[in-house]
Amino acid sequence: MRFTEKDWKLNKIYEFKNFLEAIAFVNKLAILAEDLNHHPDIKIFNYKYVEISISTHSENKITSRDYELAELIENIIL
Repeated sequence: MRFTEKDWKLNKIYEFKNFLEAIAFVNKLAILAEDLNHHPDIKIFNYKYVEISISTHSENKITSRDYELAELIENIIL
């Protein structure tokens, strides 16, 4: 499943086998986001789910930077 658009954000929930895998994914994502200077909202819940929401906060909408980040996040999983 790809990111979905809702409330002017790109959203996706990832499920992992355990908490450590979820945290490892978030750590990789954090490095990527910092390199791009474009940071998603990240929520970890029920120990193995990671919810990502991406928008350009300064624009209050989805921009090309958001789609680029979403694609790069998808590549972390592959």
